[in-house]
Amino acid sequence: MDINIRSALPGDAAAIANLHVLVWRETYRTLASPDAFRELDEAHRQARWAATLAEPGRDQLVLLAEQGDRPVGIGSVGAPSHAVFEGRGEIRSLYVHPSLKRRGLGRRLMRELARHLADRRYPGVALSVVAGNEPAIAFYRSLGGRMAGRYIDPGPLWRSDNIVFVWDDLSLLI
Repeated sequence: MDINIRSALPGDAAAIANLHVLVWRETYRTLASPDAFRELDEAHRQARWAATLAEPGRDQLVLLAEQGDRPVGIGSVGAPSHAVFEGRGEIRSLYVHPSLKRRGLGRRLMRELARHLADRRYPGVALSVVAGNEPAIAFYRSLGGRMAGRYIDPGPLWRSDNIVFVWDDLSLLI
């Protein structure tokens, strides 16, 4: 599997949005509301990714994994966005093309994101996953993640029940 992982650039917003929508719709087809499916389309996602890449938040890193010139994975991380993360760096997104799931790309992205946070001296890593997303929950457990709470993510259209996973020993991911 010849996959290159690099920092995303502002010009990558459309490609990232396309992959994000593809994976998001497959993952949340039985979990998200119909309104979310209708409104969280490529145009919406592209605008959000363009803003994220143009004006990075504190300690932000957005990674794009490519196989040839085809985007196959996205990972993003930054300063915690919610008190539930208790000061740990937050993995904000992790999406892998369906054709490459269970082949190590998610682990590679998690490793690079954790390294970035370790370099910025965060005491740990946290993320949230929608309750009911059993494949992701199993993946995070397999990486040594510990369930540390729940919260309701207000989201732009869909209030999702989320499980918080944490890693206080970054070496588990790195």
